[in-house]
Amino acid sequence: MLTLSGVTVSFGAVRALREVGFTAPAGQVTAVLGANGAGKTTLLRTISGLVRAQTGTVRFGDRDLTRQPPEAMPRLGLAHVPEGRGVITELTVEENLRLGGLGRGRRADADVLDRVFSLFPVLRERRAATAHVLSGGERQMLVIGRALMASPTLLLLDEPSLGLAPRVVAQIFDLLSGLVADAGLTVLLVEQNARSALSIAHRAVVLNLGRVVVDDDARVLADDDQLRHAYLGF
Repeated sequence: MLTLSGVTVSFGAVRALREVGFTAPAGQVTAVLGANGAGKTTLLRTISGLVRAQTGTVRFGDRDLTRQPPEAMPRLGLAHVPEGRGVITELTVEENLRLGGLGRGRRADADVLDRVFSLFPVLRERRAATAHVLSGGERQMLVIGRALMASPTLLLLDEPSLGLAPRVVAQIFDLLSGLVADAGLTVLLVEQNARSALSIAHRAVVLNLGRVVVDDDARVLADDDQLRHAYLGF
């Protein structure tokens, strides 16, 4: 499981995270929700080593991630898909995917590539196409597939539904549910689309101004009108 305890992050005089602590159980989806500016993206960047916490600890299983550099995270089983669907548009779909598997043996790399193609058949169809021709949904599939090339046990996803059609969002969230159910993947999902996130999440953490204000079963939050209206706006 992923465990945060007392994590505080500041940017100058701005306190982005304030004594954040929660547990994301192994083999489940934990949704991190909250308004813009609540600290959700900073939280993921802190876990993946892109931002250094001033206080607190981040542990994944028996490993302390708190002072690990970002480049060490794939070897520790963590993959981070940041917001924005960043792909290298000059490279082909397959070349983009293979970047995610750097450091693996050639045979293992081929096996994992085939598994990613089985998850995203459209990427197999477009494997030789340059990434600049892909739609927004296809690019989101590509960045998730690239992260899966490292065979992570913990996947951090930042706003995967942003700007996508509802049909594509449903497809991606169905895929995440399947990965958790079939492969035991642990997912920490940051989402503005709280309804969709809660529909697949097991746990829910709500941030407000850098603090954890809700940490509960996702169904409890989904069914609590008062909490949803107060922090999620629906």
